[in-house]
Amino acid sequence: MQCAGPACRGRRAAANSGISTLSPADPMRRTPSSELSPISTQPRNDWQTILPLLPYLATYKWRVAFALSCLIGAKVANLGVPIVMKRIVDSLASVQHLTALGRANDSPGIVLLGGVGLMVVAYAVVRLSTSLFTELREILFSKVTESAVRQLALKVFRHLHALSLRFHLERQTGGMSRDIERGTRGITQLISYSLYSILPTLVEVGLVLGFFVVKYEAYYAVVTFIALAVYIVFTVKVTEWRTHFRRTMNDLDSKANSRAIDSLLNYETVKYFGNEEWEASRYDENLKRYRTAAIKSQRSLSALNFGQQAIIGTGLVFILWRATQGVMAGRLTLGDLVLINTFMLQLYIPLNFLGVVYRELKQSLTDMDRMFTLLGAAQEVPDLEGAPALRVSGAQVRFEHVNFAYEPARQILHDVSFTIAAGTTTAVVGHSGSGKSTLARLMFRFYDLDRATGGAITIDGQDIRDVTQDSLRASIGIVPQDTVLFNDSIYYNIAYGRPSATREEVIAAARAAHIHEFIEGLPKGYDTPVGERGLKLSGGEKQRVAIARTILKNPPILLFDEATSALDSRSERAIQHELDQIARERTTLIIAHRLSTVVHAQQIIVMDKGRIVERGTHAELLRANGLFAQMWALQQQRTTEAPESAETVGAGDAGR
Repeated sequence: MQCAGPACRGRRAAANSGISTLSPADPMRRTPSSELSPISTQPRNDWQTILPLLPYLATYKWRVAFALSCLIGAKVANLGVPIVMKRIVDSLASVQHLTALGRANDSPGIVLLGGVGLMVVAYAVVRLSTSLFTELREILFSKVTESAVRQLALKVFRHLHALSLRFHLERQTGGMSRDIERGTRGITQLISYSLYSILPTLVEVGLVLGFFVVKYEAYYAVVTFIALAVYIVFTVKVTEWRTHFRRTMNDLDSKANSRAIDSLLNYETVKYFGNEEWEASRYDENLKRYRTAAIKSQRSLSALNFGQQAIIGTGLVFILWRATQGVMAGRLTLGDLVLINTFMLQLYIPLNFLGVVYRELKQSLTDMDRMFTLLGAAQEVPDLEGAPALRVSGAQVRFEHVNFAYEPARQILHDVSFTIAAGTTTAVVGHSGSGKSTLARLMFRFYDLDRATGGAITIDGQDIRDVTQDSLRASIGIVPQDTVLFNDSIYYNIAYGRPSATREEVIAAARAAHIHEFIEGLPKGYDTPVGERGLKLSGGEKQRVAIARTILKNPPILLFDEATSALDSRSERAIQHELDQIARERTTLIIAHRLSTVVHAQQIIVMDKGRIVERGTHAELLRANGLFAQMWALQQQRTTEAPESAETVGAGDAGR
């Protein structure tokens, strides 16, 4: 029997994301670590993995029913093949016997054109019917398989974007993408093997056993059934024992892939320290462990294959011995012997493949389990059921007694309270680690405050925990300190701020960010690729792309997190003027290290160790002669001693 269907034709694949480095763990909203674990250490049983897949198949229940009808039709036609062959052999044996006795009245040609000829044609028709029903089944079911894979892959992708920042900080992108790839491939294999191998074989076994009981003696059915039962039990037990080898290989494969991707993403760091051999040795260490696990898996596979062949051979000997005795005793014809032998071959050949299918099926379930584990990861920052969209009127932002910590042992913010009046600019300054950037993450709801002890953040009187995250983030535009770009064109990265924007609007945003002339000077202009994470651009160029992207988004609330930190003094002054212009009549929060960029802010908040220690205008804080005045004096001194170059340091490849 030939193997048919996607199960024997090839494998398919699917699925990346980039994440910045932030502190892990949200303390105020405690979620059990086991619930947020990147990969569950306790694999689920097979049914727990299969059941989530069934609703996707039920969507096409009529198509599935027609496919199953074709499957049964193919097996019934396949059952007729050896039956027709038996008739041909018996007819030819009778003709040969009569010819030997000299009693044949018809020539061989006339016999061939008679009953035997018709049976030969019937043989061809039955075989063709088997192929026809098989191909119809595949045509009907291909849409079911591909649709299930697409829907599940899309669901996992959306779920990963819905998970908290903590989850992504604890995950390695390479390993996660490999889990999704193997999981979607596992779904295809599971459906294909089930429909094209396991179910057809079971139907055929039932038909053959029934035929043996009705047409011949029960002995053939009993021996066949015992051999099948022993074969299946042996295959299941040994495969279960082998499963942990495959799971180990998956773990080691994911680790090796994660390590390789992490090393390649940090290509420049590796080069800076000349650690290519160190990275290669770390990667090779994982490959060696994978090789050891793969060798163990192959040895156990060889033992399984030999045991399966021994069981099949023993059963076949018992049946053929009995059939041969029947022919010699005159109870069976030569056609019956051919029929029984053909039936056994039709059973054992796919049954032998069934052993391979079961092993692949277990592998697919193992791969799917890891993907479904990702799908089952808890959403740490969910929207409330029926949460309304944020309604922005004046865009007043208030931090009310905010307490927050990433880890229980180290609190970041202590009773932080301030108000950003609608249409005004508030700047937050302070030493590194004072909690400035945490304010931005909380505004975007990357973490939620504890409702009992964490205080609240409101926009126009609405607690941001009570509105949808989509509407909240649509109302806030950010220019981060560490700008990460997509590996696409400059145009795509600017237009990402508002994908529906026209080309004229994108160019206008680039002009406002003082990057249009630079882009036009490039050989490919706006179609210039920026490379992985934007590494073909310098830090200042990436920063201006981020500013253009935010200008294009045009939100009512702006958040500048060290927005000009990567710019030289001349560019900073030019862009700072533009930032002041777009911030006009918008509610703006500036997180700044360079105090010269916030002198015009209506309110300056000075933070130290997670607490507000001073607040006021630039002039008021200088007169207070406190922490802000000390920081200002220190920065002025550094500016005098080491004036910055007028040119951007380290221009990227795109600008060369």
